[in-house]
Amino acid sequence: MTIDMVRDISGEVIKTVLIVSGPALLVSLLVGLLISFFQAITQIQEFTLTFVPKILAVFLCLFILLPWTAQVLVDFTRRLIINIPMYIK
Repeated sequence: MTIDMVRDISGEVIKTVLIVSGPALLVSLLVGLLISFFQAITQIQEFTLTFVPKILAVFLCLFILLPWTAQVLVDFTRRLIINIPMYIK
């Protein structure tokens, strides 16, 4: 295994992690932003008001995108397993 192969695999890992985690992070960011606007407008500074909706929104996002996420991860794993003979040389 050469340094170029390690670099390519590392790049694929980082790309896959960003693709899989991106939607949940974006949903969390958007919900947090909306809640911050709501708190600024109404001047309600409740600590749990920021966390509970974000947790629910991220859970819902992960639940909805679970088939797509699983497919992305299975494809990545399949490519790694298929390329094992190439990595050994």
